[in-house]
Amino acid sequence: MKIGLIGAGHIGSNLARLAIKNGDDVIISNSRDPETLADLVAELGPHAKAAWAKGAATEGDLVVVTIPLKNYQTVPVEPLEGKVVIDTMNYYPARDGHIADLDSGKTTTSELLQAHLPDSKVVKAFNSIFAGDLISTALPKEDPNRRTLPIAGNNAAAKMAVATLIDQFGFDVYDAGPLREGFRFQNGTPAYTMRANREQLIEALKKG
Repeated sequence: MKIGLIGAGHIGSNLARLAIKNGDDVIISNSRDPETLADLVAELGPHAKAAWAKGAATEGDLVVVTIPLKNYQTVPVEPLEGKVVIDTMNYYPARDGHIADLDSGKTTTSELLQAHLPDSKVVKAFNSIFAGDLISTALPKEDPNRRTLPIAGNNAAAKMAVATLIDQFGFDVYDAGPLREGFRFQNGTPAYTMRANREQLIEALKKG
C-alpha cells in the first residue's frame, strides 16, 4: 500500500517508520519544501519519498492527516475524494486558538475535518497515543500484553481498513463507534495515552 502523510512531526514520522517496517511505501509532506524532509527520507530508505501535501494526498491509497488542528483547512480536498483519511489531530486552544464549536461540544475535531473533506472517509485514530509509544509499545499479534487503540468513524469499510493497518503496526483495535465518539479518547479524557488492553480501554471510554 502507498500511505500518504500530511504532516511529518513526531506522530507522522513514527507512523512512516511503522509503515515502512510493514512493507508499505510512504509519501511524506510537511508545511515546508519537500527538501526539508531529506534526512527523514534517507533514514526510511527507498520505499519513502517526500512531496508537497497535494502530492501525498494524490499518491496515497490511504492518507494520514497529522498536523496542528488550526491548519486543518489547508488539507487538499479534491485529491482525497473517495479516500480513507486517518485523522490524528487533537485540539489544544493554546496552540490552535479557541474554536467555538469545539469549546461548546457542538462538534469534534474529526467532524470538522470530515466537513472540510465531505467526500472522504475520515477515521479518527492514533491521536490517543504518545508518538514514542507507537514504536516502543507495538507488539506481535500473539503477545498477551498487546495494547489496544481506539478508532471512530462513520464508514464501516474505512474503519476496517484502518483497523487492519493498526493491527499490522502492532496494536489491537477497539471500534468506539461513529466519528463523533472520537471525543471519548481525545486529549484530556481517561482514555487519552492510556496503555490499556481492550477491557481497560472500554472502561476508560465510558468515562470520556
